[in-house]
Amino acid sequence: MKRFVLLDTTPIPENGGALCLFEYGEDFVIKIQGGDGGQLMNTRMHGSEDALAEIPCRKVAGRPNSRVLIGGLGMGFTLASALKHLGKSAEVVVAELVPGVVEWNRGPLGEKSGRPLLDPRTVIRMEDVAKVLQSEPNGFDAIMLDVDNGPEGLTQKANSWLYSAAGLNACAKALRPKGVLAVWSASADRQFSDKLKKAGFKAEEVQVFAHGNKGTRHTIWIAEKLKG
Repeated sequence: MKRFVLLDTTPIPENGGALCLFEYGEDFVIKIQGGDGGQLMNTRMHGSEDALAEIPCRKVAGRPNSRVLIGGLGMGFTLASALKHLGKSAEVVVAELVPGVVEWNRGPLGEKSGRPLLDPRTVIRMEDVAKVLQSEPNGFDAIMLDVDNGPEGLTQKANSWLYSAAGLNACAKALRPKGVLAVWSASADRQFSDKLKKAGFKAEEVQVFAHGNKGTRHTIWIAEKLKG
């Protein structure tokens, strides 16, 4: 019988909490230490994480020297998908706040996602994605956000700023003309769609299966910047 085997625990900076990496049979699972037992992510179900990068990166792949930003490394699947759908001259910047998550991807998790951290197009920034957004106006052709369970900062309240009017305006400023913002969520949220429109985006909600073509669906907002 499969059981959860704790491999490592790593602190979340400025949060006071910690993330735990478990082995579960042939898969890996990340949970919040002391949480309700729910999984933040696992290596078996990553279809929506793949789509989070595939959809926007297909839209900008033809641009010369395309540059994209991923908020949250997770288990590396969104990064791997971005690299797969972008050209050789592209750059993929990953903002990850938790050093331990990067180390896990360099270690046991890397095999599951194809070791995207070894790709020369990958740039890791050990800082909050909000700071990266605010420091690079017109810096990116696409931005992909998967830093929480959805637009309300369910896991970390500090994440709520990203999904606020101020955060979405910062995303718009960080995008180049006709840039694309993609936001992952465990569920739909009509109010968030309205926020995107008010921030100057043409947005649509895309429903994507977490694994294969049945079962749990997740929501990805694909928002295209309307003005310069």
